[in-house]
Formats: sequence, structure tokens, C-alpha cells
Amino acid sequence: MSKVAVLGAGAWGTALAKVLADKQNPTFLWSHSADLALLINERRVNERYLPSAPLPPTLRATGDIEQALSGAELVVLVVPSHAMREVVAIARPYIPQRALICSATKGIENDSLMLMSEVLVDVLGRDVEPRLSYLSGPSFAKEVAAGQPTAVVVAGKSNDETVAVQHAFATERLRVYQSDDVVGVEVGGALKNVVAIAAGAVDGLGFGHNARAGVITRGLAEIARIAMVKGGSPLTLAGLSGLGDLVLTCTGELSRNRTVGYEMGRGRTLDDVLSHLGHVAEGVKTAKSAYDLGVKLDVDLPITTEVYRVLYEQKTPLQAVVDLMNRSLRKE
Repeated sequence: MSKVAVLGAGAWGTALAKVLADKQNPTFLWSHSADLALLINERRVNERYLPSAPLPPTLRATGDIEQALSGAELVVLVVPSHAMREVVAIARPYIPQRALICSATKGIENDSLMLMSEVLVDVLGRDVEPRLSYLSGPSFAKEVAAGQPTAVVVAGKSNDETVAVQHAFATERLRVYQSDDVVGVEVGGALKNVVAIAAGAVDGLGFGHNARAGVITRGLAEIARIAMVKGGSPLTLAGLSGLGDLVLTCTGELSRNRTVGYEMGRGRTLDDVLSHLGHVAEGVKTAKSAYDLGVKLDVDLPITTEVYRVLYEQKTPLQAVVDLMNRSLRKE
């Protein structure tokens, strides 16, 4: 491609920008912090968020969103879900008319309870929808940037545009599958972060592999319920953006959401954990929006509900586990 713009210079945004730049695509990485962009250009590494990954000369960081977007054939959105609407609204006048737009952000907007796909259509307009796609799957930024073998999925409504994005990201070390189930892919990517907090809390409490496996399995059932009510396919949740991402996030030590749950399981407060984390843990905000969405859609989400109560109502992780185990018995 003649130019790629990646909006969001956190760990994941930097890793994806590196993948694209390593393929000899001139790549601009936009940061809301001009100082961070300057440091990235000077030192050729994002020391704040991804210090293990030297960046190629085909990548340039900038704090100027117009400069990043001007002439871009592919725009990749990798900002926190709570900032997506604001950033896209700012970017909208500068996005080229025919540019492909791929969101790699996982979450649900708190106030509107919209998926990122719904936020983008709301801000950019329905006519842009054929050019929109959504990348998800089990992928720690550090491992992707290091060239560790990884498989992800990109979903979109338009086959040709989605295939183009699929090929743009694919490398010998990053295998990219295609899907037309935008809802399933997005719901899986968003809610797995909430379940990961629960899995981390179980580990932090000192419970065993049985408990963690139970959280993952029943958590997947909750994700599938929401996806189906919103029109997604349960089969999607058996794939990379569902089970794959869920297992990784619930078990991997690099998972920020699992870390939040783990430390709270050990007795630390949420504020204390977040103050030392240094990165965004999407599951904290998504727990509220997922809980609210479950209430709105009348979908039973017991694990999500308990995570919400631990994060926002000061319930202890131990009491949450006790209450989950003592729910009325039923068919699986």
C-alpha cells in the first residue's frame, strides 16, 4: 500500500503498525501525545508501551492526525473503546474517501451500549459500512511484534474489502482468517476481557484448574448468548475471536484483564491495581457496559454480573465465587 495510518500508539497499535511497516508499507502511527510520537521517532522504539520491539524505518510516529491520515489507503483504529467515538469524530474529515477502515479495538461503549462497529457506523455514516472491518483473535502485542506465530480473524460486511484487509495484515508469522460475522467477532473480543477478570480472580484466590476451566466454559456460554441475541452466530464463538481469545486472555500472564482479577483476588483494590498497571484494561469498563447490555436485552450473564459487582459495588471476589456456586441448579 502507498500509505497506512494506525491511530493509537499503545502496545497493540504499535505492534500492528510494526507488522504493516515490516511489509514495506509506509506507515504512520498516530499518538494523542505528541511527546510520545517524538520519542518513538528519535529512539525507534515505543519505550512506554512496547519497549521490546525495535521499529523499522518505514514507520513514522506523529501527533498530527491529519498528517497521519492524508493519502492513507488503510486506516487502522486501535484506540481504547471509550475513546473511539471522540477519535473517529476528529479523524472523520481527514479519512480519504476510499480508504479501508479496520478496527482492532475490543469493547462496548458505556453510555450507548454499542459495539465498536455500531459506533463507527453512527459516526461515519451507513455508506461507509462496506469499507469497515474488525480484527480480533488471540494476540498479545508483545508476541505479535516479536514475530511469534499468531492467528487472528478479520470480519466485514463486504467480501472484497475484507479480503483486502486480510491480505494487508497477513505475513509468514501472522495468519489472518476472514469472517462475515461482524457481531460474533466483536462480541467475542469484547466480553472475553470481562471473563478474564473473573478467571484471574479465581487464580488470585488460590483456587485450582477446575475453577478456572469452569469460568472459561461458562463465560463462553454467556458470550454466545449475547452474540446470538444481537444476531451473531454461535459458531463464530468456537473460533479465534471467541474461544481462542478467551483462553489466551484467561490464562496468559501477559493479559492485563487477567492481572486485574488476579490482584483483586489477592486482596488489592481496583484503584490500586489500575494505578500500577500502566496500560488500559478494557474489561474494567466493558464489565459495566456488558452488565447494562445484559439487563437491557434480558440475557442471563451471571459471571459478568459478579465481575460488575466486584468492580463497581465493592463485593469481594470470594463472595462472588460463593454466590456463583450456590445459584439454583439447572440444565447446562
